Amino acid sequence: MAVIAFTQEMATLGSDVAMGVCEALGLEMVRHEVGDHVAGMMHVKKSLIRRLREGKAGPFERWTADEKSISIFTAEEVFDLAVKGNVLIRGWGATMLLRSVPHVPCVRVCAPMELRVQRLMKRLETDDEELARHEIAVDDHARASRMSEHFGVAWGNPELYDLTLNTERIPVSTCVDIVVGLARSAAFQETPESHRHLADLALGSKARATLKANPATAGIDVAIEAKDGRIILRGIVANDREHALCHEVVGAVAGPAGIEDGLATMSGRMKTFPQQPRK
Repeated sequence: MAVIAFTQEMATLGSDVAMGVCEALGLEMVRHEVGDHVAGMMHVKKSLIRRLREGKAGPFERWTADEKSISIFTAEEVFDLAVKGNVLIRGWGATMLLRSVPHVPCVRVCAPMELRVQRLMKRLETDDEELARHEIAVDDHARASRMSEHFGVAWGNPELYDLTLNTERIPVSTCVDIVVGLARSAAFQETPESHRHLADLALGSKARATLKANPATAGIDVAIEAKDGRIILRGIVANDREHALCHEVVGAVAGPAGIEDGLATMSGRMKTFPQQPRK
């Protein structure tokens, strides 16, 4: 099942490329749906999440925004979509979240600034070049800031992507053919190993989101990962109650492989909760 992680600069015709790829491969294209999921998990308006992502939120909105929760719930949805397969995910850090998955091509579409300005002016049906340039600058800054804050990388670094396409020189139809060819190539076919790696990423992300979504454990900060279907907990909690809560809440999403509980309390005592065999 094909999965493509896709990002684009504003006014590069990237949306046309993404649409063409989805039509050719029979994929679902996901963009704003991720934000809708995040808004639902955080119990805030969808418009707030969109403004934050686009760099158009006001000072108070930015000050009160829980960026960690946004990041956790975004990752949960991106990984869940990728596990289901047959999807092209536009934006939302998908190219970084899925970069370690061998069968997921990470694609970026770009174009020179002056061409982008002209394209946006045409799209907006305006001759106000300053307005178009400002809109692009705001969008670029928002994208670059998110990548830097959440992943510690420079958004435009070509080494982060398997494929970078410049629509100044490459027509949309050719871009589509190139991405389709890459997705169909032997290098990007799903294997049992790559599927297992993606499933572990999704499981770990689901556990982190479940912990954050529960009011009783939302403020507890522990490390969570998954290996071969087993959830691994690491870190220090304040007391035995927090220890038990973490195990209980995360246990709700654990699979047959169970939990490896390496949590310690502030007193330095380590407790292990044996996983009961499932019937």
